[in-house]
Amino acid sequence: MSNKLVNQVDQETLERPNAPVTHPEFDRLVRTIWRLRQPDGCPWDKEQTHQSITKNMIEEAYEAVEAIAQSDVAHLREELGDVLEQVLLHTQIAQDQGEFDIDDVCRELNEKLVRRHPHVFGDAAAMGAVDTAGQVLDIWDDVKKAERAATGDEKKPGLLDSVPVSLPALMQCQKISKRAAKAGFEWESVDDVWRQVAEERREFEAEQPGSAAATEEFGDILFALVNVARHEGIDAEEALATSNRKFRRRWAQMEQMARDEGVAIDELSTARLNELWDQVKAKE
Repeated sequence: MSNKLVNQVDQETLERPNAPVTHPEFDRLVRTIWRLRQPDGCPWDKEQTHQSITKNMIEEAYEAVEAIAQSDVAHLREELGDVLEQVLLHTQIAQDQGEFDIDDVCRELNEKLVRRHPHVFGDAAAMGAVDTAGQVLDIWDDVKKAERAATGDEKKPGLLDSVPVSLPALMQCQKISKRAAKAGFEWESVDDVWRQVAEERREFEAEQPGSAAATEEFGDILFALVNVARHEGIDAEEALATSNRKFRRRWAQMEQMARDEGVAIDELSTARLNELWDQVKAKE
């Protein structure tokens, strides 16, 4: 993408009322991260590599998501800062190795955003009306195809190649099944998917309990259930997260009820635990 187009887009954006102009705190933060990696900086920060802090990026992102789920604005602000710290630390590691710096990261992202939003930054009249998120995703896919063609790489990537294998299994499953369905590998109705769930259950029950084959078949049950969710317009990841939060909430109430009775919850019988569970559900 030419710098001329990016500069033109930026100039037009700057002319809009209340357009962001300067962010001195961002530059200050970049300098702080740089200082931590200097010879007289922090011993821990100086010895980190991309590989050593990979899990930190994942953990901080999930903590930000949790703050969003809890509608905790102050916590979200803090957690987004922690995510940004990971971005800047990885970038500083790359800069120390002579690979790229934060300006390269920002420049490349900005160019990609402009390039992949031609309905905003291009000739909107020529493109026609773009009113839905689905239309935007189609444009995004078309632009990505054009990008691959422009690289001269004749090898066509596989349909699932861009789905990161590092994603949590449930999220990965959703993306895989959605792409396969878009390519035509799809059940005709949700009833067909439920029949697939039943078939996978039969295959699971036919295997030796605890065996590797049973584990694989159980995974097939989960995969089929994710497709049920997709057909019903349900985000399986969010649905399970909601159930997790509900269970945590109910269990916390059960623990409090047990304390009120003067006992620890792990001292109660299964029958009594079930009674407490039913009481909590009834209250809700």
